[in-house]
Amino acid sequence: MANFTFVDLFAGIGGFHQAAAGLSGLCVFASEIDHHAQQAYAANYNLIPHGDITKIEAKDIPDHDILFAGFPCQPFSIIGDMKGFEDTRGTLFFDIARILEEKKPKAFILENVKQLSTHNKGNTLKTIINTLEELEYKVYWKVLNALDFGLPQKRERTIIVGFFDNNVLFEFPTGAGTGSLGDILESDEDVDSKYFASEHIVNKRMERHTSKHNPSIWHENKAGNITSYPFSCALRAGASYNYLLVNGKRRPTLRELLRLQGFPDSFQIVCNDSQTRKQAGNAVPVNVIKSVLQEVLYATSTA
Repeated sequence: MANFTFVDLFAGIGGFHQAAAGLSGLCVFASEIDHHAQQAYAANYNLIPHGDITKIEAKDIPDHDILFAGFPCQPFSIIGDMKGFEDTRGTLFFDIARILEEKKPKAFILENVKQLSTHNKGNTLKTIINTLEELEYKVYWKVLNALDFGLPQKRERTIIVGFFDNNVLFEFPTGAGTGSLGDILESDEDVDSKYFASEHIVNKRMERHTSKHNPSIWHENKAGNITSYPFSCALRAGASYNYLLVNGKRRPTLRELLRLQGFPDSFQIVCNDSQTRKQAGNAVPVNVIKSVLQEVLYATSTA
């Protein structure tokens, strides 16, 4: 039996869903515009997400207890004059706001890049918070790092939490330390040869860098500087995958990328390599969301 219901907006491959299902949540509606992500979501949660959220009327979305949204981080180009709700129209955040206004769930958890907190000298986040407060939500926000929640990936994200009951008292979780990269990585003997870098690339990197860590993930930035740590830098949807090398020798496998985001090995990979790498790079870190959600559920139960 479900303890709470939720909707999953800008759902991707269901990082929020994964976290909520582990806490007996029931998804009553999901929305994701990317066809390949829809495929992965449907295969893993037996639920086909609706498409473009901008085309869906708020009144047609089922009632729910908690709204989740890892909303896209495109520039908020029209924000700056602090006009609150009016100032978010034209951005995809407005679709979150109009659904909250219509459905008034007990709580929400939103996720975005770390830079949201400093974008436009902090005015972007301030406008978002003002908008949510205009909708009568008590709002909290904090930048959390997946490294602090058992995942060996430096992934800092702005998390925004809100409650429709102003009597709710909430504190963000502090985490429980970094997970082991050794628990994430597969044995080289079990990894397909397609993941291994050429001898030329490996030798070139080895000449320029010696790692102090084993195991490690090496990263080469655009300037050609190489660093390595016992964790990964933040996964991205684009070409950054090509610059990551496990122990300086091979690229991470699809399963390793998903593990770095907290997805269990039971998560089915149904799309091609390119799409799955993109999906992993776009995903929310499951461990972070699950920890925040536990605190949200506790706060609402004790209010």
